[in-house]
Amino acid sequence: MNASAQMTDARRPLVSVRNLVTRFDLKAGLFGHVSGRVHAVENVTFDIFPGETLALVGESGCGKSTVARSIMQLDRPRSGSIRFDGTELIGAPRPVLARFRREAQMVFQDPFSSLNPRMTIEQSLMDPMRVHKLGSTEVMRARAAELLAKVELSPEHLERYPHAFSGGQRQRICIARALALNPRLIVADEAVASLDVTIQAQVLDLLDTLRRELQMAVVLITHDLGVVAQWADKVVVMYAGRKVEQALPGDLFNDPLHPYTRGLLSASPRLKNDFHYLSGPLTEIPGSIVSAVGEAGCPFKPRCRQARASCGHQVPPLIAQTPDRLVACPFTSSLKVVPDAAHLSL
Repeated sequence: MNASAQMTDARRPLVSVRNLVTRFDLKAGLFGHVSGRVHAVENVTFDIFPGETLALVGESGCGKSTVARSIMQLDRPRSGSIRFDGTELIGAPRPVLARFRREAQMVFQDPFSSLNPRMTIEQSLMDPMRVHKLGSTEVMRARAAELLAKVELSPEHLERYPHAFSGGQRQRICIARALALNPRLIVADEAVASLDVTIQAQVLDLLDTLRRELQMAVVLITHDLGVVAQWADKVVVMYAGRKVEQALPGDLFNDPLHPYTRGLLSASPRLKNDFHYLSGPLTEIPGSIVSAVGEAGCPFKPRCRQARASCGHQVPPLIAQTPDRLVACPFTSSLKVVPDAAHLSL
């Protein structure tokens, strides 16, 4: 765990998300009338501090990528607040968003489709600098060579095209391009999911080294709990668009509180038991993730082995032991209900 996680109370968050709601209309018929809404993200709240790595975890369809796209203003939230360095992004005018996009960059899952096959690596690295008018052609070329060196590639690769590189090398190039504008925030959306295990570790080590050197904040979206255990400072577990648990990695792995978190850990393959909770056999979570269309009650109830009749009445409130330890389950012992979780330093 990084030392930055020990200092969050004394610092101002770089990104502050409060009660975020993102929904998508379901349209049907010849005239495309709205027949329903997908509740992709519902009332999600957290903070990200400079130099910190926040992991968003959960099964496919849990809403973690929609949270990231909402932060980056690629998906338009219905309500809530997203502040970057104190500036509200939801509904912000174009000049504000243009400044934000210089300071926040995204690394996508598939490096093969993230790079234009008709552009050289130099052209790809210079493109964001050209868009934001950052110096002359000579200055941008020098910066492109510097960026390749940061991701441990040779300047001689600048004249090559993407097809000449392996998947891990392409993802390094994507990270270099994301660094071109000296961002303060990197959002990595399953950035190593398409790579083999050895290359995954190399790319994540590189990203973590750059985070420490440049004091960037990183949002790490993944379903790989091994990645979370090694590289995250703080973990947010999501299910059906809602935050169901938040914890420091050591707390989450040694003492998971939410039944869904326990299910994720119990179903995750591991080569060794680094944490106490992972000492049992592998067991799968029954069923599949519910359709996020605004069902009543706890969204995890249909799959929960500990569900009670009252779980179908209302969505569980966030429950907290400390600001770094929250869970959305009323049957977790020794915890108290937080009246307004938005006021916590999450």
